[in-house]
Amino acid sequence: MGYDADFLQTAVELPRAATAAKVLDYTHFTILLNTSRRFAELTAANIDGGQLRDVGREDTWRLDPRVASALQAGEELYRNNNLDRGHLVRRRDPVWGPPADAAKANIETFFYTNAAPQVDTFNQSKLLWHGLEDYVLNHADQYDARLSVFTGPVLDPKDPPYRGFAIPLLFWKVVAWQGADGLASTAYILDQSPLLGELEEERLTALRAAAGATPPLGPYRTFQVPVADVQDLTGLGLEQLVAVDRFVPAPTARAGEPRWQLLVSFEQIVLLPPES
Repeated sequence: MGYDADFLQTAVELPRAATAAKVLDYTHFTILLNTSRRFAELTAANIDGGQLRDVGREDTWRLDPRVASALQAGEELYRNNNLDRGHLVRRRDPVWGPPADAAKANIETFFYTNAAPQVDTFNQSKLLWHGLEDYVLNHADQYDARLSVFTGPVLDPKDPPYRGFAIPLLFWKVVAWQGADGLASTAYILDQSPLLGELEEERLTALRAAAGATPPLGPYRTFQVPVADVQDLTGLGLEQLVAVDRFVPAPTARAGEPRWQLLVSFEQIVLLPPES
């Protein structure tokens, strides 16, 4: 009952893992677990906006019994600090369909395999990040009100150490839907590096992207980025979604300048095909 490649009108295959990841199927979503880093390197979820159900928050995190505890990031990482157990697959996303399926999906989003450490500070940019799927779903509603959403941390070898883990500084999201003219996708990056000072991390001032280095980033800034940049950062097989990316970066004045679009409102998001 995991991720369904045929969920949209156009089949979207589960992206190829960057490592020998362990594949874990849940109700309406699938996780590719990087057992070396002990975090998901990719989550893939199907969202049916026409069948979403309102189910009470479970809020009891647990280890997945199918995976050795030593291969998961559990309570030892999150205890007595300012790190949230950040849902990768949002709790409400797979909670749709028959009541029993919705209830099961709700519980399964609270496996530690679906968590990643995120600083608990909330601000506009983080709220924007959490609302991206709703915004795209509303756009897609005129077609079939369905999305396939891929999310994960960027597992960089230079991520800062903490309690025996390497804490991801960047998170990414790629959304796919069926547009009037065919399959469409768009991608986003969230940066939390400036908020990790208490974890002995020096401020990250530059990140590699396909077109060059990004500028210094502020706390929880959200960017719309080319899907190709997510593929380059993660090593995941996103070729199918790169080919249907709706975001075309504006030409820069000089070669090597960054092409990520800082978002401060939903209205900036590019969801329509470029004019020919």
